[in-house]
Amino acid sequence: MEQVYISHSEEDTAELARKLASITQKGDVWALSGTLGMGKSVFARAFIQQLSAADEVPSPTFTLVQTYDAKKFTIYHYDLYRIKAAEEIFELGVEEAFYEGVSLVEWPEKMVQYAPRNMWHIRFEPDGNGRKITIKSDDKLKMQRLANV
Repeated sequence: MEQVYISHSEEDTAELARKLASITQKGDVWALSGTLGMGKSVFARAFIQQLSAADEVPSPTFTLVQTYDAKKFTIYHYDLYRIKAAEEIFELGVEEAFYEGVSLVEWPEKMVQYAPRNMWHIRFEPDGNGRKITIKSDDKLKMQRLANV
């Protein structure tokens, strides 16, 4: 099951992120895939700002994870681009994050066998002058939440 959106600008991407933030629930893991410059960080920034009081949302490229307090949970923003082995994710506290918070994971393919089965998958791809953003989940309840966006 999937839903496809076309983004013509950073603001379109940010608006989609804010809408998805409004349906997120504790335990959601949002896997953000796509090459450099496709809009993953734009999406993550808008998502986090919708749910928290964060003015600044730096990319966690060098810190690997940043956390933000929301009203009902903690938001964990991971950038796994620099990890060398999948096992390194456990040093970043993913067990707690994946069950007790909401996680945004850039470069989720680095988790390989440790990726949660029930993640949201968001793929960012070029589409003319914009981006094609495909959202997938095998979970019917999640897709019902998405239908309300």
